[in-house]
Amino acid sequence: MATTQDNTGCTVAELNNILHPPSTGYFQLPTEDHNEVWPRLYIGNGSFALDRPSLQSVGITHVLNVAQGESLGKVNTDAQFYKSVGIKFKGIKADDVSTFNLSRFWEETGKFIHKALNDNGKVLVHCYMGFSRAASTTIAYLMLYHNMSAQEATRTVKQKRNIGPNEGFLQQLCELDKKLMGKRKHKM
Repeated sequence: MATTQDNTGCTVAELNNILHPPSTGYFQLPTEDHNEVWPRLYIGNGSFALDRPSLQSVGITHVLNVAQGESLGKVNTDAQFYKSVGIKFKGIKADDVSTFNLSRFWEETGKFIHKALNDNGKVLVHCYMGFSRAASTTIAYLMLYHNMSAQEATRTVKQKRNIGPNEGFLQQLCELDKKLMGKRKHKM
C-alpha cells in the first residue's frame, strides 16, 4: 500500500488545514479511547493504556507510551506493568509542548512499531489523550515505513481518529517530509 511522495512540500498551515478544515475552524477531541488507524496499529489515550483487560480483549501485543512519566500529562507505565499480560513495552518521556524535539525518537519508535507489525502483532501508540504525541509518532511511522508524505500520513490517521499535533510537532513532520523527499530524489 506504499504510495509516492507529494512534490508540493509541506507546511504547518497545510497540515493544520487537514486536521481542522477551515469549514470547522477547530480541533475535535477523540471520541473513543482508542482507534485502529492502520491495520493492527492503534492510537489511544492513557486510560486505555492502563486497562490491561481491555488491551487483551483487543489483542494488543505491543505498547508504545510516548508520554511516559509521573507528572501532569504523563502516563506512568513501564515494561513491568505489562509483563503479567505478555505485552511488550517501549516508553518515551515526551512533553506535549511545541519546543520538545519529538522527532529525535522517530527512528527508534518506527523500528519498534514496524518490527511488531512484521511479527503479526497489534500495536498501541498512546500518550495522555492520544491526540498530539501519539498521533505525531504514528504519522512519522507511516512516512518512514510506508512511503507517505506528511500530508498523506496525516490524512490517513485523521480519517480514523480526531488528532491535533501541536505546531512544533507539525513542523518536525514537515522537516521529516523534506528529508525523506530528498532521499527519494537521490535514489532516482
